[in-house]
Formats: sequence, C-alpha cells, structure tokens
Amino acid sequence: MPWSTPTLKDVRGLVRDNIRGTLPGADASIPNSVLRVLGDAQGGLCHLTLQYIDWLALQLLPDTAETEWLDRHGRIWLVNADGSKGRKQATFASGSVAFTGPVVGAVVPSGTQLNGSNGVGYQTSADATVGVGQSVAPAQALDPGSDGNMEPGDTLALAASVPNIDDIVTVVGMIGGTDTENDDDLRARILQRIQQPPMGGSEGDYVEWALAVPGVTRAWAASEMGIGTITVRFLMDELRADDDGWPTEPDINTVQAYIDSKRPVTTKDCFVLAPIKAFMDVTIAELVPNTAEVQAEIETSIRNMLFQYAAPGKTIFAAWVSYAIMSAPSVVSFQLVTDQDFVMPSLGHMAVLETILYEAIAQPGT
Repeated sequence: MPWSTPTLKDVRGLVRDNIRGTLPGADASIPNSVLRVLGDAQGGLCHLTLQYIDWLALQLLPDTAETEWLDRHGRIWLVNADGSKGRKQATFASGSVAFTGPVVGAVVPSGTQLNGSNGVGYQTSADATVGVGQSVAPAQALDPGSDGNMEPGDTLALAASVPNIDDIVTVVGMIGGTDTENDDDLRARILQRIQQPPMGGSEGDYVEWALAVPGVTRAWAASEMGIGTITVRFLMDELRADDDGWPTEPDINTVQAYIDSKRPVTTKDCFVLAPIKAFMDVTIAELVPNTAEVQAEIETSIRNMLFQYAAPGKTIFAAWVSYAIMSAPSVVSFQLVTDQDFVMPSLGHMAVLETILYEAIAQPGT
C-alpha cells in the first residue's frame, strides 16, 4: 500500500500504547493525567515530524516538487540558451523608436527615458539626431517580460521633455521580451532532460536545444527533408498566445542561431520552422444545454485537448474531439457531425481549432 501520513489521533494512540508497553503499570489513557498530557504532546511533535517527512518526500523528485525545490532540480539538469541554468528568466524587449521635432539637428541624448501606456519604461542606448522626417534610435525596456513588447506604430511618451523634440515617440519595433518560465514548463523540460539524455545530436537533443530558448514552450524534431537532415518546429504558447503560439520570423531566427551553435557538424541541413497551420472546423448538433456558457466550455476543452495531443503531422482523431466535448463540465448530450478524423496533409502541418458550428437536426415530419 502507498505511504500516507498517520492522523494525529493515530499517532497519539501509538505513543500512549508505547508508554503502556515500556512502563509497567503506567496508563497514559487516563484523562488529564501527567502521562496523558506528556504522551499527547509527544504525539503532536511526532505527527509534525511525519508531516515534514511526507512533504520532503514530494520534493525529492521533480514531478512532484514545489517551486523552490523544482528550481534546484532545474539548476542541476538544465542549461539555457543564454548560458544560465534552470528556470528561464524573463528577458527585456528591445528594438528602436523614432523621434520627430521641429528643429533639424536637434539631438536626443543616449539614455533618454520613455514611458508606455503598458506601464513599462524604456531607455534609448544611443544618441539620435533629428533630420528630415524621423530619427531612429535603439531602445530597450527597463522592465523584463512580455509586457514590454510593442507593435510598430505604437507610441511612447518622453519621461522628461527634451528641447526641440516632440513628446510623443513612435515605436519602430520592440520585441524579444519574454516572461519567467512557469513551473509546468520547467517541470516538463526537467523530465524530458532526464528521460531523454543527450545523445550527440538525436532528435531529442534538437527538441531540448529549442526549449532552452526563452519563450519556447513546445518543440518537435523530425527528418522531414530526408536522411541526414533535421527539421525543428516549435511554438511559443505564452508569448504568442494571440496567434495560437505560432512564432514570428525573429523568433525562428533566434532558435535557428542557437541550434546552429549546438548541433553536430555532421548534420547535412538543419531547418528551423514554425508548424504549418491546419485549421479544424468542428460541427456539433443537438447540444444540451445549448448556451453560450456551455459553448465556451466546449471550446476550452477542445483547445486543451489539442494542446495535449496536437503535433506536426499528427492525426487528430474524432474520438478525441468527442471526448473533449463530453469532458466539458456542463455538457449533457450532443451529436458530433464532423465525425471524420483530421488527418494532417504533411509532416509539417499541425491542427489548430478555427470554428465550432452548432446546428439542430431537423426532426422527421418537420
């Protein structure tokens, strides 16, 4: 039977029995007696010790370890793309901003600070001289995290006025900010490192190298282009959540550069790519109850199923979709109209949920 911590009542009973067995004539079960009080106090201390041992046992392996101990496992097993060990730390967004002003030749000094509507501060890292039109200067977020990323055309405001420079600054590009790796992603990387140790350039090694880059949460490797080649596809589920986790071109270049620095020279070609989206449309009929809340639960359940099972080239079976729908907490009954398996058209395609349609089946005679 699996070990479980005895209850406080059981431990106190064991202590009383031990007193009775080791001290002839003594009875620690008499209420309010000295032996009863001492025995119960000792039982309480023993119970606390057993609880601590029970908790400590969970920390000894990474699959059950809590945050502080999980970090220790991470520092032992993992090396990240930036050379750090363990949990991937948040990174700073960087890019460039464009200044304008009424006076040609006005200088924006290096170190000029800017404020964004996202609550993040930025600072330029080089002087910029206003010419005809815009003057571009490199800049970096002062706070790490994905909140520092901004789209081209977004605006920032000068923290302090600069002579002959407009107070509103335009973002040319601001990318690369990632959040600190969460416990689930760190745990998965540790377990993968233990279960798939380095093998001098196996497919598992390429997956590990991709996952070592900040922001990457899932990765796959396969010889899609033939013997001697390797194709790595990856997603960034938190950083690119607004696009189903699909990486951008700069993300792909970053992962490619790191893998190229690690992979064996004997590999003929290494391709780092985003998966190709294969959109899934699901049609459901006779949903009971058919409410907006239930439909939202179904969408969440299907997306969770895809997160668990979807991979480049992997078929999504209709049975998985049906089970995901039935797993939505409020669903009573339904009929899955699209009951065909979703087969990927190539090794690079990966299933992505697009739309869920709900319809009623016409009854006979209507």
